[in-house]
Amino acid sequence: MTLDQLEPGSSALILDVDAEPALRTRIEAMGLRVGRQIQVVRRARGGGPLQVRVGMTDLIIRPVQARMIYVAAAPEPPETPA
Repeated sequence: MTLDQLEPGSSALILDVDAEPALRTRIEAMGLRVGRQIQVVRRARGGGPLQVRVGMTDLIIRPVQARMIYVAAAPEPPETPA
């Protein structure tokens, strides 16, 4: 599955970045590296950019770039008793 297929509020682990070397380096420089957890915060209407969170950093990325990032759904954290 690719990052653009995740719904807002969903988290995933980055498995691969399938881009030409220069673009891959740029994407990884933004913190989007294999093994990192990423969350889709929101997406613009009409197929616009996605707001994603990696660690404490929020980024806006284009859908075409999101389609280059392969992810696997992250397990949901266990609920804490009240």
